[in-house]
Amino acid sequence: MTPGKPAETARPARRRLTVDRRREELMAAALELFSRRDAEDVSIDDVATAAGASRALVYHYFGGKQELYVAALRGAADQLESRLRPQLGGGPLDELASGLTRYFDFVEEHAAGFAALLRGGPANRAGEVGEIVDGVRQRLSRRIQKQLGVERPSPVLRATLRSWIASVETAGLDWLEHRDIERPTLERMLVDQLVALLGAAARYDGDVGRLLEVLGERPA
Repeated sequence: MTPGKPAETARPARRRLTVDRRREELMAAALELFSRRDAEDVSIDDVATAAGASRALVYHYFGGKQELYVAALRGAADQLESRLRPQLGGGPLDELASGLTRYFDFVEEHAAGFAALLRGGPANRAGEVGEIVDGVRQRLSRRIQKQLGVERPSPVLRATLRSWIASVETAGLDWLEHRDIERPTLERMLVDQLVALLGAAARYDGDVGRLLEVLGERPA
């Protein structure tokens, strides 16, 4: 150090990231913020600060907050759906239980993405955001139908499956908030809930009763 000159503060080296990696970092920062606050309360400056980037860079990659919000949610939805791809082996309920375990793997490993995807409920979903959330639910419903061996569900079965999916989503958000139920216990409980819902539905639809018999369960 030269006498009489103050020591210079070392600046961290600026990281050089690929375009995809930088977009991922910005979306991850956005998801974390959107999972805790309403989208309208999150600014581009908030995202830039959380990501350690400039406001101009966020605009460069996404054009605006709505574009960033949609991209971040779509990324979370894609990750969730990739976890739910069917795996061979086991009976219908076993496959369903396995899919539920992978679902909660995503919930645990990508808490911000899951919470941001579902935060606020269906009443606050419109436009592209609503399409993303509803698209996940519809594809999940079709996947469950396939696991159960159902090609075209009756209105009663369709309503029952949609109700159960809503229960799974709510249970995931509750578990993230409290974490006071062991995950395996929660997963088993949700499978049992589906069987119970199907049992109730069977009283109104004979086809659901026959489905329960195929699954090895007796209608109530």
